[in-house]
Amino acid sequence: MAGTLFVVATPIGNLEDISARALRVLRDVALIAAEDTRHTGHLLQRFGIATRTTSFHEHSEKGKAAALVERLRGGESIALVTDAGTPAVSDPGHHLVRLAHDAGIRVEPIPGASAAVAALSASGFGANGFCFMGFPPTKGSEREAWFSRFAAAPAVAPTLVFYEAPHRIEATLNELYRRFGGLEIVLGRELTKAHEEIRLGRLGSIEVPEVRGEFTVVVDFGDLTSVSERSKPASALEIAAEFGDMTESKGLTRRQAISSLARRHRLPSRAIFSMLEEQKKSIV
Repeated sequence: MAGTLFVVATPIGNLEDISARALRVLRDVALIAAEDTRHTGHLLQRFGIATRTTSFHEHSEKGKAAALVERLRGGESIALVTDAGTPAVSDPGHHLVRLAHDAGIRVEPIPGASAAVAALSASGFGANGFCFMGFPPTKGSEREAWFSRFAAAPAVAPTLVFYEAPHRIEATLNELYRRFGGLEIVLGRELTKAHEEIRLGRLGSIEVPEVRGEFTVVVDFGDLTSVSERSKPASALEIAAEFGDMTESKGLTRRQAISSLARRHRLPSRAIFSMLEEQKKSIV
């Protein structure tokens, strides 16, 4: 008889958030496939669990998944865990889960802490419908495609949730403001941890907490169910053309021109500056 693949959610910070069911499963399985065995080892040690672990991360997933499925076919049960939260949700694991399904192996989720749901519950925006957008990509074409999906999502659900790294959070919030204006948002940082912060504000004016730790962002589109209802934001090329006209034809200083553009396009001055620098690099 084949074993079971348990998809086990682990704490996103506070170890007290792990469930009794998750601890029982981690003790009972033959093997734990972990994103980082050292990280998972600290969790297991905390609760006195001696189950053997094997490394299973984004770079090894496809290569090791078939071997794990064979062990499941042979009757062993395996627990899949990531460093924090739920496997296969912006974390490795979906390939193994799919192979297990294809092989007719039972897949059993063990739910637990989720940064996305935690931030949503603390936002006050309601949860009549929400879209989880994962992490914004860092590369140009992929990032632009992500923002296009973001723009389409409000037609399905009025609330969007995504994760962002600390060194990219300000750039992403500026880009959202440029595209969508001063929508209401909640910023969650270090959720469930000792230095947890949750702030409610608006794009363009919210103060970003200390730029450390992963951010969870909840964006409320409210009654705006289609981004097409908003005017199309100016591109970096258009901003640069306006800037050139102001400084060359109208005699404004650089600072005056940036301030004027910020007011006209309802953008922070730093966002205007970033767009001008972006355009300058594109023509070098």
